[in-house]
Amino acid sequence: MDDDILSCLMLASVKGLGCRGAHRLMAALGSPRAVVRAGQGALTRLGLSNDIAGSLSSEQVRLQAERELHKCRRRQVSVLTLQDPRYPALLKHIFDPPIVLFAAGDPSCLALPSISMVGSRKATAYGLNAAERIACDLAERGLLVTSGLARGIDTASHRGALRGRGPTVAVLGSGLDSIYPRENRSLAREIGAKGCILSEFPLAARPLPQNFPIRNRIISGISLATCLVEANQSSGSLITARLALDQGREVLAVPGNITSKTSYGPNLWIKQGAKLVQDWQDIVEELPQAIQERLEVSTGSASPESLTQREQQVLESLSADQAIPIDHLLESTRLTSSELLCTLSELEMKDRIRQLPGKAFLKRL
Repeated sequence: MDDDILSCLMLASVKGLGCRGAHRLMAALGSPRAVVRAGQGALTRLGLSNDIAGSLSSEQVRLQAERELHKCRRRQVSVLTLQDPRYPALLKHIFDPPIVLFAAGDPSCLALPSISMVGSRKATAYGLNAAERIACDLAERGLLVTSGLARGIDTASHRGALRGRGPTVAVLGSGLDSIYPRENRSLAREIGAKGCILSEFPLAARPLPQNFPIRNRIISGISLATCLVEANQSSGSLITARLALDQGREVLAVPGNITSKTSYGPNLWIKQGAKLVQDWQDIVEELPQAIQERLEVSTGSASPESLTQREQQVLESLSADQAIPIDHLLESTRLTSSELLCTLSELEMKDRIRQLPGKAFLKRL
């Protein structure tokens, strides 16, 4: 088993070979181990350059792979090859599946039916609220939520899945030792404790810009469907949606305000035929019947707690689309500062509102 993993690590680490080149060699020679044992001459006869064939046959590349495997075992990081039963089944069927995946947390959750949720890093309050609510509802019903740990919609999607007490998967554009963005390190720890963090890059790989479009094919490739929540014209999440379509997966979109730049992506996809998503049911209806029958399609959570008259008054002064500062609430509700703070605290405990930086509050959808 170690030889198989080492062989895959060697294939993944040779510059200039790439996933497609590695798959071509494995198809020709039968296995990763056969490729790395073939020797420079045999590899050049299969079309590799002398430099790439020499690297793949070198002791230096083998030692590098051994060091990487040792680091992974010390860190309790799983190395998933295509032969590993924990490797995501759907991902094997994309055009260029990763040769190896590094997984921190519990890779067994990758067997669950997954929905990827992607969108703008500069999301609006409306987009964040919608992503968190939908992800929470999906997680409550037994679906795995997959995203990319980026700021904005990705972060809201992961948090929503965790709030729904379900596992979630974060796919990185860096190695597992380089969590990006830094402010999401604590979120990454939560995800690792309840789900899984994935990367095809070596542990120490930095979050280089070119890595993120590459990782997007994994986000869509793991999932049965991709849901787009806010994206401007240049958003990387549009790449993920296109990849999902190329991979034969469903693409869905949450509609947005036509005056908002972040609504460009989802509204365009809806015009071009993507299903409009208003709630979790719109997503589940697009899944295979066998998956639907396996899901916990009951409401999933207890009925909302009843509100006092004062809590209802404060809730009616809040918006789900725009965070309201506390001084505006003082003016609109006519409550004293202590009354308002106490009521806001009660509403937060009942999970009816969320507090944003700067003492501003948002009604949960």
